[in-house]
Amino acid sequence: MSVRVAVVGFGYVGACVGAALAARRYQVIGIDSRTEIVEGINRGEVTISEPGLGDLVRQSVSDGHLTASTDISLIADASVVIVTVGTPINDDVPDTSQVIKVCEQLVSHLQKGQLVILKSTVLPFTTERTLLPILESTGLKVGEDFYLAFCPERLAEGRALKELQILPVVVGGVEPESTKRAAEFWEEALELPTIRVANARTAELSKLADNLWIDVSIALGNELALLSDSLDVDVLEVIEAANSLPKGRHHVNILLPSVGVGGSCLTKDPWFVDHLARENGIELKLPATGRAINDAMPGHTVRIIDEELKARGKKLEDSSVAVLGLAFKDNTGDIRETPAKPVVQLLEESGCDLRVFDPLVTDEAVATITSLAPSKDVEDAISGADCVAFLTGHDDFRRLTIEEIADAAPGAVVIDGRMYFDHDHISQMRDAGLHYRGIGR
Repeated sequence: MSVRVAVVGFGYVGACVGAALAARRYQVIGIDSRTEIVEGINRGEVTISEPGLGDLVRQSVSDGHLTASTDISLIADASVVIVTVGTPINDDVPDTSQVIKVCEQLVSHLQKGQLVILKSTVLPFTTERTLLPILESTGLKVGEDFYLAFCPERLAEGRALKELQILPVVVGGVEPESTKRAAEFWEEALELPTIRVANARTAELSKLADNLWIDVSIALGNELALLSDSLDVDVLEVIEAANSLPKGRHHVNILLPSVGVGGSCLTKDPWFVDHLARENGIELKLPATGRAINDAMPGHTVRIIDEELKARGKKLEDSSVAVLGLAFKDNTGDIRETPAKPVVQLLEESGCDLRVFDPLVTDEAVATITSLAPSKDVEDAISGADCVAFLTGHDDFRRLTIEEIADAAPGAVVIDGRMYFDHDHISQMRDAGLHYRGIGR
């Protein structure tokens, strides 16, 4: 494949996109300022917990289709430059300093005919009003000498490589030729369908709209869970029944309640929307309301632990609680903004005998959540526990049988924060002397 692609920012998104392109026989150079990341990639190693990514990186490096460097000047040899650096939240505003820094570095090496694609989450107009003037300061003109488009990252952790084979790419250029060239790149490179929108700012807002919808829909599920508890009905049955209704082009799609919402996108993008609205003299209710609802769920989870223990004649401060799962998402080791952290902190404040375990989270990452040493395995964590709280639904935990839980923690309260045990499992727990309580169940 003659096309050479430079991916600037080789974190989660960059590594997944770069590895997918390399697997398609493109020559990919990953650019990152972190020496340890670059050295790891060049050894065929990646520390990111994403199914299939390690094998793909290892094979691509071995085949010579993927290399990494800290030298941004190497983008001069690329036909396509994809920018995937982070945009963390800072006082409800996206910090675009990394994006701006990269573009300022690109200026010295931008070549005629290059296509620059931004995938970092930014506010509308960032590509057009911030990046474009920087790139055109070279004297090159967009649409004639180079091309610039925004294509939002929409991958879900744990499914990223699969989604890179099927998920449509939203493409918005700063002018029509940029849109055309960016769309053609994705259609050819990964054989993905594209959604060509009017301009870059439309594409930028579409990413924020996606994550606002997800956060608000989870908030609706969480509020229904609170209501279902008071009515003694199972919120999962309520949501399944409600979601069967055709509405508009699709169906009603209320997302499931849980211990809370985590990750870098869902916890910040609604605030980006809120900030954007206020900048334009508009007061929106949904972003802040959704965030408040979802941020309250860790506290609710601790309250139901306390309630269930009291119902068994036990005090939380005198009980042993095993927390299974610290990652914010099932089957990943990612702890960014994990709702498990406030749960653990509240449990520590209660004075209970607390154990924590997550097979996918490193000891170093655990140390950013709690000073407690993690249990050596799940059996060690739950042994003799008065409460076993599942805060993530890792497959490793699903392999734990009801009998094994009952044998290790006789009579324990089982808190379902994200496992969504079915009625057969719940019935088995009760038969085994366990006491089940889910979010809205």
